[in-house]
Amino acid sequence: MKTRTLIELLALSSSLYHFAKEAQLMDRINELSDKGKDGINKVASESQIDEDGNELEFMDKVIRKANQVKEELEQKIEEQVVIIYKKMNIAHLDEIKALNEKVIQSDKEIALLEARLNRIEAKE
Repeated sequence: MKTRTLIELLALSSSLYHFAKEAQLMDRINELSDKGKDGINKVASESQIDEDGNELEFMDKVIRKANQVKEELEQKIEEQVVIIYKKMNIAHLDEIKALNEKVIQSDKEIALLEARLNRIEAKE
C-alpha cells in the first residue's frame, strides 16, 4: 500500500474509534437515565466512604459511578478496536516493535555467521 493510503486508513480508524467511544458513552448514559428514579435512589441510598472515612455526598457518588462506567466502556472499546484491527490486518504498534527486535536479532546472527565464514575462508 502507498504511504498516503496507510495514513488515510489510520486517520479513518482513529476517527471511527473516537466516534464509537463517544456514541457508546452516550448510549450508556441514556441507558442509565432510562432506569429512572429507582436506580438513582439506589445509588444515593448506598453508603460509600471516601479515603478519609467520611461519607460521600450524592454528587460525589454519581461522579464515582460515572467514572466507573467510563472505565468499563473504554475497556470494551479497546477490545473491539483490537478485534477490528486484526480483521483489517493492521499491524499494532507492539507487533511492529516485536518484528523490529526480531530483525535486529537476525542481523546480529547474520553478522556472526559472516564472521565465522570469513574466518573459515581465511584458514583455507
